[in-house]
Amino acid sequence: MKKIVILISGRGSNMQALLSAKLPCRIAAVISNRADAQGLEIARQHGIATRVVEHRDYADRALFDTALSAVVDGYQPDFVVLAGFMRILTSEFVEHYRGRMINIHPSLLPAYAGMNTHERALHDGVKIHGCSVHFVTPDLDHGPLIIQAAVSVLSHDTAQTLAARVLKEEHHIYAQAIRWLCAEQVSLNAEGKVVSSRPQHPGSALIAPNME
Repeated sequence: MKKIVILISGRGSNMQALLSAKLPCRIAAVISNRADAQGLEIARQHGIATRVVEHRDYADRALFDTALSAVVDGYQPDFVVLAGFMRILTSEFVEHYRGRMINIHPSLLPAYAGMNTHERALHDGVKIHGCSVHFVTPDLDHGPLIIQAAVSVLSHDTAQTLAARVLKEEHHIYAQAIRWLCAEQVSLNAEGKVVSSRPQHPGSALIAPNME
């Protein structure tokens, strides 16, 4: 059975969804860069090992990443899963886990990389928004895509209501991405492209707003 390590910084909403998803893997540990992260207690309640590597204890990102990778490697994970981990990782750390580290982002990448994605989508008046699971590369929020989910943007949406609908889809697609990885149905090849052994079927178009 494959092993994963989950990295968090806060409440761990996506982590909690993964813990409830009955994934075909063993969650070896949940690691946070903050001792007060709420997700640590949730992990403990599920009987999962937890560790804290406080970024504030290190003089720079490189030293923190070296310490973090030593803790992660101690669990010998097949995959490293970022679930609300709010630290920008060095290229050396990312390359160490090339093809084995994934992240979820609350936008339809490559649109709206970075922060405040829902506010920016509303400001621009887009009609379709969503979330993406991708392999992590040194190019922040621009790694090869594994799966995406889209939601319609409604005329009365606020950043909070839009975020809530997107988060619901995040919980679905992150678990699905991990299932595919654990079943070796999705991988990253030497050219940095996502390779899938899953059968592909043409689907219906997503249109927003709906046409009468």
